[in-house]
Amino acid sequence: MMDRRTVLAGLGATTAVRPTTLFADSRKAESLYDAAQALAHTPYSPNKTPLPAPFSDLSYDAYRGIRPIPGKAALLDHGPSWAVDLLPPGLFFPDPVQIELVDEGGPRTVPFSTDLFSFDDRYFDQIPDQSPGAGFSGLRVRHPLNAADRMDEVLVMQGASYFRAIGEAMVYGLSARAVAIGTGGAAPEEFPRFTRLRVYPGTATSIRVEGVIDSPSLAGHLDLTLAPGSETAMDVAVTLFPRVEIADIGVAPLTSMYLKGPLHAAVSDDFRPRVHDSDLLVIENGAGEFLWRPIANPAQLQTSAFSDRGPVSFGLYQTARAFDDYQDTEARYHDRPSARVRPKGDWGDGSVMLVEIPTGDEFMDNIVAFWRPSEALQPGGTYRFEYGLTWTATPPSADPARSHITSRSGREHDRQGTRRYVVDFQGDPEGLQPEVTATGIAEVLGTSLFALPEDRGTRVTFLLTPGDADSAELRLTLRDANGSVAHPVWLHRWTRARDGGV
Repeated sequence: MMDRRTVLAGLGATTAVRPTTLFADSRKAESLYDAAQALAHTPYSPNKTPLPAPFSDLSYDAYRGIRPIPGKAALLDHGPSWAVDLLPPGLFFPDPVQIELVDEGGPRTVPFSTDLFSFDDRYFDQIPDQSPGAGFSGLRVRHPLNAADRMDEVLVMQGASYFRAIGEAMVYGLSARAVAIGTGGAAPEEFPRFTRLRVYPGTATSIRVEGVIDSPSLAGHLDLTLAPGSETAMDVAVTLFPRVEIADIGVAPLTSMYLKGPLHAAVSDDFRPRVHDSDLLVIENGAGEFLWRPIANPAQLQTSAFSDRGPVSFGLYQTARAFDDYQDTEARYHDRPSARVRPKGDWGDGSVMLVEIPTGDEFMDNIVAFWRPSEALQPGGTYRFEYGLTWTATPPSADPARSHITSRSGREHDRQGTRRYVVDFQGDPEGLQPEVTATGIAEVLGTSLFALPEDRGTRVTFLLTPGDADSAELRLTLRDANGSVAHPVWLHRWTRARDGGV
């Protein structure tokens, strides 16, 4: 749980192609792809240098009191309507990242110095001229996203291999990662980190960043092109070079936070009706199904696998978009983005994984979704995954009339050991037939469907009697008069650990 992110031949591998970059002859450019590949053939060497003053032992407020100075480490011009900020180390970010800015002569490594930052007098006394072992912790990219005269943040790359982006009128929420290892497993999770980031000059509409990734289990290369707008689009290619066999890899991981919502509001005694960055996992699988899985804050760590071949897309969505849904003037949860991964090429057999981690507050990311190939990655191999990644505020369904609105549940007080579920959909109920199933010995009773007042959509309600079961997988399908699936398939996992007898 983190604070506030090729498949084998014949199994959907895409050809490993070195990204090409042209530079003037005045400065020789090292290929970061080649650097990552070579790194994989050397023993892993972690950063063991402790952070020196003034960056060591910082509180949250003291870290925020270190600010990049414009023209030195902030608002560095990098193409038409683009600027880069270089971020200081400290707090959660002790490991140095080599930052390279590309100009007409090629990549230039930016030397780290305390002179590039201002330090708030409330937290810092004397600032040493040199801080051996310290380096940048990452970077921000700016662009006039919301107004022509304002350089807004559009991308942050900081911490392990995390990055996050926003589109117009959005605030930061969920994050992405270059790769995940061991997420949701019994062994401690491994967090590969960026060791180098190279930023190319932006064009009129986009900017490109490359990175080198390193960890005990693998080295890797990230190639990312960002195009901000009302939706912010990314083209992402991640190439992994394993040092060891890796069965628990996470490809295109998305990391988010979910504390509470109407499906199980009693998790937190809070005046706000919802507290989350994302509330829905959406999968368009290779079989043509749309699966909608509301996210939960479980009582115990919970991992779900949705087996697939050649996934079309998956993403974590923030579906409620009105202030009244959250009543939070500071966090602005209603303005936080959703993120959708759309694989390019055939990713073969595997599973979309959802990991839900219990949390008692909103300050820790506790939700992770990613793709896991069915076959382990082998040492010495080259595994390349390409995908589009869209940061958006649009609903998950292209057809609003086929959308899920919200899900709720609660104890059925006049039937001991029974829980009622209420699932609302857009559209008219005419001609629709609900099918609700539960796995194991759990029993579904009293399924009904009817129109909501004032043309607010369609409601399906049913009772779950789990009996002695410890868990049950629920599946709700709405079919039309021809027997075809009329809405995305709704999925939910009931657990005794969270809901007790009901």
